[in-house]
Amino acid sequence: MTRRLALAVLFLLAFVARPAAAQSCTISATSVAFGTYTGPLINVTGTLTAKCTGNANYDIGLNAGTASGATVTNRSMTGPASALMGYGLYSDAGYSVNWGNSSSTGWVSKSGPGSSSTNYTVYAQLPVGEYAAVGSYSDTITATVFVGGVSFATTTFSVTVTVAANCAISANNLAFGTYAGSLISSTSIITATCTSGTTYNVGLNAGTATGATVTNRSMAGPASALLSYKLFSNSGYTANWGNTVGTDTVAGTGTGSAQSLTVYGQVPAGQLSTPGSYTDTITATITY
Repeated sequence: MTRRLALAVLFLLAFVARPAAAQSCTISATSVAFGTYTGPLINVTGTLTAKCTGNANYDIGLNAGTASGATVTNRSMTGPASALMGYGLYSDAGYSVNWGNSSSTGWVSKSGPGSSSTNYTVYAQLPVGEYAAVGSYSDTITATVFVGGVSFATTTFSVTVTVAANCAISANNLAFGTYAGSLISSTSIITATCTSGTTYNVGLNAGTATGATVTNRSMAGPASALLSYKLFSNSGYTANWGNTVGTDTVAGTGTGSAQSLTVYGQVPAGQLSTPGSYTDTITATITY
């Protein structure tokens, strides 16, 4: 009687263990390569291929990667001197559904009959306007197949980009107000944003008035009347701001953040121009 009970227990254990032993999954991945980044948004894709036998239902999660401080919703590639480049991984072609590592952070679920291989597209995005240091950046993502919340297979894939030197420039208008014959001074701001470590020069052209030069600019008014003014790069109003690199432009080195450059404008005293409104348009150019 005791032997029969032991045999029954062994048979039951073998019967229970068999389905778990039959369960197996595989997963593979292609790399994600953004190419060269110069500031505009970049969208690229990669592919995951997964298969599970013994159970058609599974989930695929992507971890946070290897960058310091990264999360599944805020991933980064690491570059020179530990500089970081943020990017996103998504499960939809609209780049709006984050691909995370759990049900709450957006893992991808497979359900239904069959156990053939299935391809999944990884939608990767580099946002516009990142100005990290020039160089090569990379990250390593681990993709995991979960069955019932348990890891059954993993693979890794690389995410890479090369950051090229890049700059952006913007400017505020310069308003002198009302001129009554006395000297008027006013300022405006040019904003330069360049990749960290990138050297640049900002130049100002002569404007649009007839006969204007970078040292003798004019605003045009009623009946083509002209009102002379000057633009300087220093608060002492002595360093003319022109358009020749190395001579009269303003030099700087990018930090990855916006840098403000002050334009010092001045209308000399003693001009007897026709009453009315006067304007000019100056083009600011950043060379890097």
